[in-house]
Amino acid sequence: MGSWVRAAVMVLAMILLPVMVESKVRNYKFTAVMKNFTRLCASKAMVTIDGKFPGPTLYAREGDQVNVRLVNNVPYNITIHWHGIRQLRTGWSDGPAYITQCPIQPGANYTYSFNATGQRGTLLWHAHITWLRATVHGAIVILPKKGVPYPFPKPDHEKIIVLSEWWRSDADAVMNQWMQTGLPPNVSDAHTINGYPGPVPNCSTSTGYTLHVEPGKTYLLRIINAALNEELFFKIAKHQFTVVEVDACYVKPFKTDTIYIAPGQTTNALFTADQTPGKYVMAISPFMDTIVAIDNQTATATVRYKTTETFTPTTLTTLPAANATPATNSFIESLRSLNSAKYPALVPLKIDNSLLFVAGVGANNCSTCVNGSRVVAGINNVTFVMPDTALLQAHYYNLSGVYTTDFPGNPVTPYNYTGSNPLTNLQVTNGTKVYPLEFNSTVQVVMQGNSVIAPESHPIHLHGFNFFVVGKGLGNFDPVNDPKKFNLVDPVERNTLNIPTAGWTAIRFRADNPGVWFLHCHLEVHTTWGLKMVFLVENGKGPNESIIPPPKDLPTC
Repeated sequence: MGSWVRAAVMVLAMILLPVMVESKVRNYKFTAVMKNFTRLCASKAMVTIDGKFPGPTLYAREGDQVNVRLVNNVPYNITIHWHGIRQLRTGWSDGPAYITQCPIQPGANYTYSFNATGQRGTLLWHAHITWLRATVHGAIVILPKKGVPYPFPKPDHEKIIVLSEWWRSDADAVMNQWMQTGLPPNVSDAHTINGYPGPVPNCSTSTGYTLHVEPGKTYLLRIINAALNEELFFKIAKHQFTVVEVDACYVKPFKTDTIYIAPGQTTNALFTADQTPGKYVMAISPFMDTIVAIDNQTATATVRYKTTETFTPTTLTTLPAANATPATNSFIESLRSLNSAKYPALVPLKIDNSLLFVAGVGANNCSTCVNGSRVVAGINNVTFVMPDTALLQAHYYNLSGVYTTDFPGNPVTPYNYTGSNPLTNLQVTNGTKVYPLEFNSTVQVVMQGNSVIAPESHPIHLHGFNFFVVGKGLGNFDPVNDPKKFNLVDPVERNTLNIPTAGWTAIRFRADNPGVWFLHCHLEVHTTWGLKMVFLVENGKGPNESIIPPPKDLPTC
C-alpha cells in the first residue's frame, strides 16, 4: 500500500472514528418483584421492577442499542412497553401483550432489544398487560449524541418527575371486580409525584417528595404522566415553566405556569429557582370536563431552596378547576414543532389513506352483570377482542384464524357523533380486526370523539410511529372545511394525542415501519373496555424494509 493511500486511510479513520464509537450497547436487567410501601398505606405488596416505585430510569443516547432482560419473579404474566420508542423493524420488543408478543410467564425471562434511532428526549416504559401499569412504570431518558447541544439554553441540572396514581388494594383486583359487575371501576385513592402522594386521608405514614434547588439555577424537569386513568395539571407555586419538548420531540419554547399532561405523555420544561429562598408547593390535580368520576385528590410535593429552614412555611398555589377546559386548550394550542433545519417537521402533504375513527363508549347486554349490561368501548363501533396468539407472530408466520383485515376505516353507519342523542342502539360489535397499510404509504386519521353515554377526552397512543397533530376542533369533523385550517407547516409531533371532549383531532404519519402496531386509548379503563385497534404495515421491497426475524427467546402463548 502506497504512503499516500495509508495516509488517506488514516485520515478517513480519524473522520469516521467518532461516528463508529458514538453508539453504544446499553445492557439492563429488570426484575419484577413484589414489594410493599408503607408510605402508600397499601394493603398488600405491589408488583414493581427491582422493588422501586417508580421503577429504575433507563438511560441511553441517540443511536444506542438497548438490551433489557426482564426476569419475572411475580405470580402474574408480564410484559414491558417502551412507550414512544419507534421500534424500527423490531416490533418483537414493543411489548403489548398478545399484540407483538405473548406474555412473560412467572419464572421466565425475555430480552427486549431495540435501537434509539433518530430519537432523543424523555419517554416512559410501563407494563402492557392488565392493570400492572399502575405500579410497573419508569422513565426513559435518551440523551442527544455527544457534542450535540440542546436547541435551548443548557440547564444547570435535570430532574425526573413521574406522576401517577395508586389504589390501596391491588389494581388488578379492582379491574377484575368491575369487569364482573359491568360497572365502571373505583377511582384511585391518591395521585403520586415520584411515588409519594403527600398528605392523604386515612394514611398517617404518607409523605411527599422534595425537590432541592439552588437559588438562580435552572432545572430541566422531565415530566411523565404514568397514571392509569387521569389527565393531570402540574404546577409549582410562584414559578413559571418554559416548555421545550413533548413526547421526545422538540417544540418552539413557550412560557406557562400550568402544564397539562395526559397519561402516556411526557413534557420537558425549564424552570429557574428565581424566587425568594423558601419552600414552594409542587402539585398535581386531575382534569375532567364531563360527568365521569375522577380521583379528586391533589398530590403535593415540595420545592425547597438550599439553606431553607425546616420550619419555613410552604408557599401554596391554586390549581385549575377539574373542568378547566380553557387551560388544557391553551396548553395544547401553544405546542408547535421546532421545524428547524436540523429538526424539520416532515408533515405528509399527499395522503394515501384518509381514515375517520370514532372513539367512545357503549353498552352490551350482560345477563350476569348488575344492570343487565356491560359498559364497553370501541372505535368505529368495534370493540377489539384480544387474541390468544400474538398478532405479530400470526402475521409473520401467516397463521390463519387469529385476526381479520376488515377493520373499518370509516364508521359503517355514520350518525351525529356529538349530538345530544346520537344513537338509539348503544351496542357495539366485537372482533379482532386490523387495518392493513402498504409500506411507506401516508396516513391521515381523524380521531372523532362521540357523546354516547358521556362525552370524554381521550388520550390516544400510537405504537411504532410519531405523528403530526395537524388539527383539532369541537363537534363533528367537517371533511370539507376543517382541512382548510390544518397546520401543515409546524404542527406538534407526538406519540400520544388528545381527543377533546365531544370533538376531534387529526393526525398524519408515514407508515414506514413494517409490523403490527397498536392504537389505543391510554386511559386504561377504556383500553380494557375495548377502545383499541391495530394497524398492520406490510413489508417493503427489501430486507431493510422488512420485519426482522423473531428472537429465539420470544415467549410463547
